[in-house]
Amino acid sequence: MTIRIGDVVPDFEAQTTEGPIHFHEWLGTSWGVLFSHPRNFTPVCTTELGQVARLKPEFDRRNVKVIGLSVDPLDAHAKWADDIAETQGYAPNFPLIADPERKVSDLYDMIHPNASDTFTVRSVFVVGPDKKLKLSLTYPASTGRNFDEILRVIDSLQLTAQHQVATPANWTQGGDVIIVPSVSDEAAKEKFPGGWTTLKPYLRVVPQPGTNK
Repeated sequence: MTIRIGDVVPDFEAQTTEGPIHFHEWLGTSWGVLFSHPRNFTPVCTTELGQVARLKPEFDRRNVKVIGLSVDPLDAHAKWADDIAETQGYAPNFPLIADPERKVSDLYDMIHPNASDTFTVRSVFVVGPDKKLKLSLTYPASTGRNFDEILRVIDSLQLTAQHQVATPANWTQGGDVIIVPSVSDEAAKEKFPGGWTTLKPYLRVVPQPGTNK
């Protein structure tokens, strides 16, 4: 099935390196990142899992649970974790789904026949506390994902959810943001008492809420 932004993501039960989970229940009121790997013991994926483990405190600080997926069985995940710790300096500190029957992979359309009939593509799904899809990305097998960028997107999504602002091109934490068009000038006066800069009626720039600017 194709999951589009705004859809409630499919629920599932699965075995992971931290025990069985029921996905929606496991997420609870947190944000979530589900990311897939073509298979265990592949070089690019090894670096990615090490990077996510290194960034785990950053995900935690944003109330984001991270969970990986590979089509290999559970015992292979444990052996792979040793390699990741040895080569990357960080052992996985988040659950990794074992999906040898490809049930979750098929549910989330992670098997792309043009790339492989058997292995998942390198997908990322960001899920909100409402269990709706907020972002999906698909990378080729040869290109490692930029998890700093995924954190940047989560920061943007959370700002939008809390303050009704959008983020411009190349925005980073602390930069100016844009008042979304659905907020009228009258409503904006209440939300942003410090004022804003109107470049065009549809382009109102304001300091990021919560900063000292």
